[in-house]
Amino acid sequence: MELILAERSIVVSHESIRQWCFKFGADFARKLRQRRPKPGDTWHLDEVLLKIDGELHYLWRAVDQHSVVLNILVQDRRNATAAKCLFERCTLG
Repeated sequence: MELILAERSIVVSHESIRQWCFKFGADFARKLRQRRPKPGDTWHLDEVLLKIDGELHYLWRAVDQHSVVLNILVQDRRNATAAKCLFERCTLG
């Protein structure tokens, strides 16, 4: 942000940008959350096996009936029960 303003000959300190984020950030985030599509009433859990830096990991995705991804979880060992509990808490809350 500071560089973008500097290109336009506007000098701004890091502290000013931090204050702007503090002042306007919550409102901006709230508006983004409002624009997010509402999750459907039914969802399913997808499981994919990934290799990250040569190690196998499990990628879990909670997806609703409209193919909207509700949440993602990556685990180093397979624990479907823990993944399902996490997603149920996220989708209910």
